[in-house]
Amino acid sequence: MGQSMSDLPSRLLLNLEPWRNAAHWRVAFSGGLDSTVLLHLLAHLAQSESLPRLSAVHIHHGLQAAADAWPQHCQSVCDALGVPLLIERVKVQPGASLERAARDARYAVFSSLTQANDVLLTGQHRDDQAETLLFRFMRGAGARGLAGMPKQRPVGQGTLIRPLLDVSRSELEAYAQAHQLVWIEDPSNQDRKFSRNYLRHQVMPLLTERWPQAQASMARSAAHLREAQGLLDELAQIDLADAATAHEFEWLGLPSLELAPLAALSVARQRNALSHWLEPLTRLPDTDHWSGWANLCDAAHDAAPIWRLADGELHRSAGRLWWLSGDWLRTPVIGCEWQSPSSALRLADNGRVMFSGQTPGGPLRVAYRQGGEVMHLGDRGHRDLKRLLNERSVPGFVRGRLPLLFRGDELLAVANLPGLDGSMQDGWKLHWLPTDEDQGLS
Repeated sequence: MGQSMSDLPSRLLLNLEPWRNAAHWRVAFSGGLDSTVLLHLLAHLAQSESLPRLSAVHIHHGLQAAADAWPQHCQSVCDALGVPLLIERVKVQPGASLERAARDARYAVFSSLTQANDVLLTGQHRDDQAETLLFRFMRGAGARGLAGMPKQRPVGQGTLIRPLLDVSRSELEAYAQAHQLVWIEDPSNQDRKFSRNYLRHQVMPLLTERWPQAQASMARSAAHLREAQGLLDELAQIDLADAATAHEFEWLGLPSLELAPLAALSVARQRNALSHWLEPLTRLPDTDHWSGWANLCDAAHDAAPIWRLADGELHRSAGRLWWLSGDWLRTPVIGCEWQSPSSALRLADNGRVMFSGQTPGGPLRVAYRQGGEVMHLGDRGHRDLKRLLNERSVPGFVRGRLPLLFRGDELLAVANLPGLDGSMQDGWKLHWLPTDEDQGLS
């Protein structure tokens, strides 16, 4: 091991040095070995060091009968250490992977609890990191996945820290025994049908028997891959800066990139840049599903290809890529009378419209394009709406939801399109806000 158990407190303190000025350290406390040792270490350090306010949170999933006794156990441990404990009960959504669903439920609570300048501390250690790497390796992960669990990442409005990632399980066990700590053994930790337990009990012992330093070596590999991923992220930012050009449809408020600069890159660089761009927007596609990107790029010039992803769609239109989700994927309801044009009109699944300047005389209604509409332009006579939209390179997905203002059968205005959006001589314009601000970035 090279490091004795007695220096565990000072190593932990060193790992937490950057967060000594946080408002609050909250330990995710399952009652198992790792979080029990972490909580004990911190409670004892707090007696001699000036640390942020310390508390613990126990998430009760209620997935197995044994778990019903755990909140009480956690409460007595915290009472003995003088640490306040919050017990949160969650409902786990049944689905394909119970492990994943339980984790999602846990992290939803962690996110909601963690305020700005709060730190959430979890007890994962070096053996967990090695198991994570092997597990992801078996699932064909890329550099990002094989970089393992990061020492820190954002959670809620604060930061999640894993301060024990450089400590082995055997060191934690030795500490727990030396201090006569009592912890919960989760029966499911022995169940070999869970991949992680299989790796922990069957595979790891064989590897470490042959290569005693296996876990430390794997942690080192993870660090190299994390550095490589950092370089890939920097490259993505360079490539995305070239594609994030200004355009005349900024008012749509949609994530958008110019296609030509991306298409000029090698395929691997395209994928790297796009993954980086899509990551905050959707769950990323697996390797097989990336063919959808090739189809999007290769489609004929006049085609309107769509790549459907887990949480939305990527459209190609007017020389750009557009990310559509939420209301943008719902077909707006045909239209409605505008009874009081002096105030904004809410449109089902399509934001709202309003006038600036004078309001034109009625009766007015707002509708959407059906095909065949004609508009009278003083200086140009009657023109097909389709042709007017083509002239302005309006993206295809916008055309069916651009609010059109009618008086009777006469098309008076097309919202937001300069020259078509109102009447110069009567001094009014029709404005469309495609999404309600209160939706934020949902």
